[in-house]
Amino acid sequence: MRKVNPLLLFAIVWIMATGCGPKEDIEFKYVKDVIVDANTEPMLRGNAVLYNPNRQRMKLRKINVDVYVNDKKTARVDQEPSLLIPSQSEFTVPLEVKLNMKELGFADTLFGMLGGKKMKIRYKGTISITYKGIPVRVPVDYESTVNFRF
Repeated sequence: MRKVNPLLLFAIVWIMATGCGPKEDIEFKYVKDVIVDANTEPMLRGNAVLYNPNRQRMKLRKINVDVYVNDKKTARVDQEPSLLIPSQSEFTVPLEVKLNMKELGFADTLFGMLGGKKMKIRYKGTISITYKGIPVRVPVDYESTVNFRF
């Protein structure tokens, strides 16, 4: 019986594992329709727009994104939407986040909302998809400015 070279075996497994992913990465484009619902529990709602350049459909499994308002971490999106991603097209993913008023500072936020203050919002984290049963992570790092108003 012949011995198999462990380096050759590792190379074959590595080539097979890396060759099974999508040819091109899913692109995170932007977040649109951002609305701040200023109730007793403020919510930030929006739609993340992504693009799948591949010919194959995929499935969105998990969203793990931290939300920063004026450079302060105020929330975390932790959703498992199980959404089908169409091939070669843009698609939207609804986001809904409960803002942490303690981190923002209640007085600053209240006066900012009353005065129509603009705040910088940054989304940073990953979106997990599956491609032919193999998990793939898409990095998210997007920043925009939102006008907070009642």
